[in-house]
Amino acid sequence: MDTSTQNPIIREITPLSDKDCFYIAERHKTEFTYPMHNHAEFELNFCENASGVRRIVGDSAEVIGDYDLVLITGKELEHVWEQNTCSSKRIREITIQFSADLFFKSFINKNQFNSIRQMLERAQKGLCFPMSAILKIYPLLDTLASEEQGFYAVIKFMTILYELSLVGDEARTLSSSSFAKIDVHADSRRVQKIQDFINQNYQEEIRLNVLADMVGMTPVSFSRFFKLRTGKNLSDYVIDIRLGFASRLLVDSTMSIAEICYECGFNNLSNFNRIFKKKKECSPKEFRENYRKNKKLI
Repeated sequence: MDTSTQNPIIREITPLSDKDCFYIAERHKTEFTYPMHNHAEFELNFCENASGVRRIVGDSAEVIGDYDLVLITGKELEHVWEQNTCSSKRIREITIQFSADLFFKSFINKNQFNSIRQMLERAQKGLCFPMSAILKIYPLLDTLASEEQGFYAVIKFMTILYELSLVGDEARTLSSSSFAKIDVHADSRRVQKIQDFINQNYQEEIRLNVLADMVGMTPVSFSRFFKLRTGKNLSDYVIDIRLGFASRLLVDSTMSIAEICYECGFNNLSNFNRIFKKKKECSPKEFRENYRKNKKLI
């Protein structure tokens, strides 16, 4: 079974200096040309007048509207904004990159920064903000690049992050955790135990009664408990985990789609194709081809 890696994702070296809190670039352009990439720094990216652009973050692919705001804190999480059907000639893009140590540990763990810390953790999978949040921080974002006083620019940026952190669950995570290669940390020890078990055994058949026994609950009670704590029923959660691993293999390996199907716990190829297309809005073959198109050999 060949699992050799395809052309690697370009690893961007950002212009952020060790002596600066953040780097900001404001661009007015007619098209998106930068290839699929990742970088060590955190990134907040805003697009205006870019309807029709296709945004790919991990295994999430969406066509955006006139406004788009995404926070990415996953160091290995590949992403790209591609032109797709966008015909606008007045695209505005504001990219802010900042280091993970901007909030040193003793600082970010203070109670006043709880919401920002939680937001940064969620953004390891990419976090897309609703229009209500964009409208709220737009006046600050609009003038950030032109702020001449460095101290006030930092305060303005911190205010942007804080206001965005108050959005909570209205901000959507984009990539699956299994594709983004990050560990999920649940508040509940029982949920954490189940999630760890699923991540380690997703290739095998996962039975409801076995999981319920693991945490000392009846199957019915466990089903309600799991849905309440994760927002997904068990079968959907397991499918999402398997699809994340499958998507990663489609990107990183030369395994056939049939091999990937069975490697990730699906026992029927046509069922795998159907579920994949329903969840990702493209077939496994189209998903792989699209990623290869956006990769750049380095």
